[in-house]
Amino acid sequence: MVGIPLEQIWAFVLTCFVIESTPGPNMAFLAIISATKGRRYGYATTLGITLGLGIVGLAAAVGLAGIISNSPVLYQGLRIAGVGYMLYLAWESWQEAKEISPGNAPAHPPLQHIFRHGLFVNIFNPKAAIFYIAILPTFITLTKDIAPQAVFLTVLSVLIATFMHILIVTLAGVFQPFLVNPILNRRARKFMAIILALIAIWFGWSVGR
Repeated sequence: MVGIPLEQIWAFVLTCFVIESTPGPNMAFLAIISATKGRRYGYATTLGITLGLGIVGLAAAVGLAGIISNSPVLYQGLRIAGVGYMLYLAWESWQEAKEISPGNAPAHPPLQHIFRHGLFVNIFNPKAAIFYIAILPTFITLTKDIAPQAVFLTVLSVLIATFMHILIVTLAGVFQPFLVNPILNRRARKFMAIILALIAIWFGWSVGR
Protein backbone atom coordinates (compact mmCIF):
# COMPACT_ATOMS: atom_id res chain seq x y z
CA MET A 1 0.00 0.00 0.00
CA VAL A 2 1.52 3.32 -1.25
CA GLY A 3 4.89 1.57 -1.19
CA ILE A 4 4.92 0.79 2.54
CA PRO A 5 5.18 -2.87 3.61
CA LEU A 6 2.09 -4.08 5.43
CA GLU A 7 4.01 -5.01 8.58
CA GLN A 8 5.43 -1.48 8.69
CA ILE A 9 1.93 -0.02 8.46
CA TRP A 10 0.77 -2.19 11.35
CA ALA A 11 3.81 -1.13 13.36
CA PHE A 12 2.90 2.51 12.70
CA VAL A 13 -0.72 1.88 13.73
CA LEU A 14 0.46 0.23 16.94
CA THR A 15 2.82 3.14 17.67
CA CYS A 16 0.03 5.68 17.16
CA PHE A 17 -2.36 3.74 19.38
CA VAL A 18 0.23 3.45 22.15
CA ILE A 19 1.03 7.17 22.01
CA GLU A 20 -2.63 8.17 21.87
CA SER A 21 -3.58 5.73 24.65
CA THR A 22 -1.01 7.07 27.11
CA PRO A 23 -2.92 9.01 29.80
CA GLY A 24 -2.07 12.68 30.01
CA PRO A 25 -3.50 16.16 30.57
CA ASN A 26 -5.13 16.35 27.12
CA MET A 27 -6.98 13.07 27.58
CA ALA A 28 -8.04 14.08 31.07
CA PHE A 29 -9.27 17.46 29.79
CA LEU A 30 -11.38 15.75 27.12
CA ALA A 31 -12.92 13.33 29.62
CA ILE A 32 -13.57 16.00 32.24
CA ILE A 33 -15.03 18.61 29.87
CA SER A 34 -17.31 15.93 28.41
CA ALA A 35 -18.39 14.51 31.77
CA THR A 36 -18.99 17.89 33.41
CA LYS A 37 -20.19 20.07 30.50
CA GLY A 38 -21.61 17.52 28.09
CA ARG A 39 -20.41 15.55 25.10
CA ARG A 40 -21.05 18.51 22.75
CA TYR A 41 -18.05 20.25 24.30
CA GLY A 42 -15.95 17.12 24.02
CA TYR A 43 -16.81 16.65 20.36
CA ALA A 44 -16.14 20.35 19.66
CA THR A 45 -12.69 19.98 21.25
CA THR A 46 -12.07 16.80 19.26
CA LEU A 47 -12.98 18.58 16.02
CA GLY A 48 -10.47 21.31 16.81
CA ILE A 49 -7.80 18.77 17.69
CA THR A 50 -8.40 16.87 14.43
CA LEU A 51 -8.12 20.03 12.34
CA GLY A 52 -5.00 21.14 14.18
CA LEU A 53 -3.29 17.77 13.78
CA GLY A 54 -4.28 17.66 10.11
CA ILE A 55 -2.77 21.08 9.42
CA VAL A 56 0.49 20.31 11.22
CA GLY A 57 0.73 16.79 9.80
CA LEU A 58 0.06 17.64 6.16
CA ALA A 59 2.39 20.65 6.28
CA ALA A 60 5.11 18.42 7.68
CA ALA A 61 4.37 15.70 5.12
CA VAL A 62 4.74 18.09 2.19
CA GLY A 63 8.01 19.44 3.53
CA LEU A 64 9.37 16.01 4.41
CA ALA A 65 8.62 14.62 0.98
CA GLY A 66 10.94 17.13 -0.67
CA ILE A 67 13.66 16.99 1.97
CA ILE A 68 13.84 13.21 2.23
CA SER A 69 13.80 12.71 -1.55
CA ASN A 70 16.85 14.94 -1.94
CA SER A 71 18.84 13.70 1.05
CA PRO A 72 19.06 9.97 1.90
CA VAL A 73 21.51 10.88 4.67
CA LEU A 74 18.97 13.20 6.27
CA TYR A 75 16.37 10.46 5.91
CA GLN A 76 18.51 8.08 7.96
CA GLY A 77 19.17 10.87 10.45
CA LEU A 78 15.43 11.45 10.87
CA ARG A 79 14.85 7.72 11.37
CA ILE A 80 17.48 7.63 14.12
CA ALA A 81 15.99 10.78 15.65
CA GLY A 82 12.56 9.14 15.53
CA VAL A 83 13.82 6.14 17.48
CA GLY A 84 15.39 8.48 20.01
CA TYR A 85 12.20 10.48 20.36
CA MET A 86 10.11 7.33 20.88
CA LEU A 87 12.50 6.32 23.66
CA TYR A 88 12.13 9.80 25.14
CA LEU A 89 8.33 9.49 25.02
CA ALA A 90 8.61 6.12 26.73
CA TRP A 91 10.78 7.63 29.46
CA GLU A 92 8.40 10.58 29.83
CA SER A 93 5.39 8.24 30.06
CA TRP A 94 7.15 6.36 32.84
CA GLN A 95 7.11 9.53 34.91
CA GLU A 96 4.10 10.35 37.01
CA ALA A 97 1.26 11.90 35.00
CA LYS A 98 0.26 15.46 35.77
CA GLU A 99 -3.24 15.60 37.19
CA ILE A 100 -6.02 17.78 35.92
CA SER A 101 -9.05 18.31 38.07
CA PRO A 102 -12.60 19.26 37.06
CA GLY A 103 -11.99 22.64 38.59
CA ASN A 104 -9.43 23.36 35.87
CA ALA A 105 -12.08 23.13 33.16
CA PRO A 106 -13.78 26.36 32.07
CA ALA A 107 -17.12 27.00 33.79
CA HIS A 108 -19.35 27.60 30.74
CA PRO A 109 -17.16 27.94 27.65
CA PRO A 110 -18.78 28.71 24.29
CA LEU A 111 -18.48 25.84 21.83
CA GLN A 112 -16.38 27.95 19.46
CA HIS A 113 -13.99 28.72 22.31
CA ILE A 114 -13.50 25.05 23.13
CA PHE A 115 -13.07 24.28 19.40
CA ARG A 116 -10.34 26.93 19.17
CA HIS A 117 -8.70 25.46 22.26
CA GLY A 118 -8.34 22.07 20.56
CA LEU A 119 -7.22 23.68 17.29
CA PHE A 120 -4.54 26.06 18.53
CA VAL A 121 -3.18 23.80 21.26
CA ASN A 122 -2.33 21.24 18.57
CA ILE A 123 -1.14 23.68 15.90
CA PHE A 124 1.35 25.16 18.37
CA ASN A 125 2.10 21.92 20.19
CA PRO A 126 5.78 21.11 19.53
CA LYS A 127 5.20 17.44 20.36
CA ALA A 128 2.72 17.14 17.48
CA ALA A 129 5.23 18.67 15.06
CA ILE A 130 8.06 16.47 16.35
CA PHE A 131 5.92 13.36 15.85
CA TYR A 132 5.44 14.14 12.17
CA ILE A 133 9.01 15.31 11.61
CA ALA A 134 10.88 12.65 13.58
CA ILE A 135 8.71 9.57 14.13
CA LEU A 136 6.70 9.44 10.90
CA PRO A 137 9.77 9.22 8.59
CA THR A 138 10.84 6.11 10.50
CA PHE A 139 8.03 4.24 8.75
CA ILE A 140 8.68 5.59 5.22
CA THR A 141 10.33 3.40 2.59
CA LEU A 142 13.02 5.39 0.81
CA THR A 143 12.93 3.31 -2.38
CA LYS A 144 9.30 4.28 -3.07
CA ASP A 145 7.61 7.61 -3.82
CA ILE A 146 7.89 9.63 -0.60
CA ALA A 147 4.92 12.03 -0.87
CA PRO A 148 2.08 9.45 -1.01
CA GLN A 149 3.63 7.58 1.92
CA ALA A 150 3.94 10.72 4.05
CA VAL A 151 0.38 11.83 3.32
CA PHE A 152 -1.01 8.34 3.89
CA LEU A 153 0.72 7.95 7.27
CA THR A 154 -0.33 11.46 8.30
CA VAL A 155 -3.99 10.84 7.50
CA LEU A 156 -3.80 7.46 9.23
CA SER A 157 -2.34 8.99 12.40
CA VAL A 158 -4.98 11.74 12.49
CA LEU A 159 -7.77 9.17 12.05
CA ILE A 160 -6.37 7.07 14.91
CA ALA A 161 -6.06 10.11 17.18
CA THR A 162 -9.60 11.21 16.31
CA PHE A 163 -10.97 7.73 16.96
CA MET A 164 -9.33 7.67 20.40
CA HIS A 165 -10.61 11.15 21.26
CA ILE A 166 -14.17 10.32 20.17
CA LEU A 167 -13.99 7.15 22.26
CA ILE A 168 -12.88 9.15 25.31
CA VAL A 169 -15.65 11.72 24.83
CA THR A 170 -18.33 9.09 24.24
CA LEU A 171 -17.27 7.09 27.30
CA ALA A 172 -16.34 10.13 29.36
CA GLY A 173 -18.12 8.87 32.48
CA VAL A 174 -16.07 5.67 32.36
CA PHE A 175 -12.70 7.22 31.54
CA GLN A 176 -12.77 10.27 33.82
CA PRO A 177 -12.22 8.43 37.15
CA PHE A 178 -9.47 6.37 35.55
CA LEU A 179 -7.66 9.38 34.07
CA VAL A 180 -7.69 11.40 37.28
CA ASN A 181 -6.84 8.43 39.53
CA PRO A 182 -3.08 8.82 40.13
CA ILE A 183 -2.45 5.12 40.82
CA LEU A 184 -4.28 3.77 37.76
CA ASN A 185 -2.90 6.61 35.65
CA ARG A 186 0.66 5.81 36.66
CA ARG A 187 0.27 2.09 35.98
CA ALA A 188 -1.19 2.71 32.53
CA ARG A 189 1.59 5.15 31.64
CA LYS A 190 4.27 2.66 32.70
CA PHE A 191 2.66 -0.12 30.67
CA MET A 192 2.45 2.11 27.58
CA ALA A 193 6.04 3.24 28.19
CA ILE A 194 7.27 -0.35 28.02
CA ILE A 195 5.37 -1.04 24.79
CA LEU A 196 6.65 2.18 23.19
CA ALA A 197 10.22 1.45 24.28
CA LEU A 198 10.02 -2.03 22.73
CA ILE A 199 8.78 -0.52 19.45
CA ALA A 200 11.63 2.00 19.52
CA ILE A 201 14.23 -0.71 20.19
CA TRP A 202 12.84 -2.81 17.35
CA PHE A 203 13.03 0.12 14.93
CA GLY A 204 16.44 1.10 16.25
CA TRP A 205 17.63 -2.39 15.34
CA SER A 206 16.05 -2.20 11.87
CA VAL A 207 17.58 1.25 11.24
CA GLY A 208 20.99 0.00 12.24
CA ARG A 209 20.96 -2.91 9.81
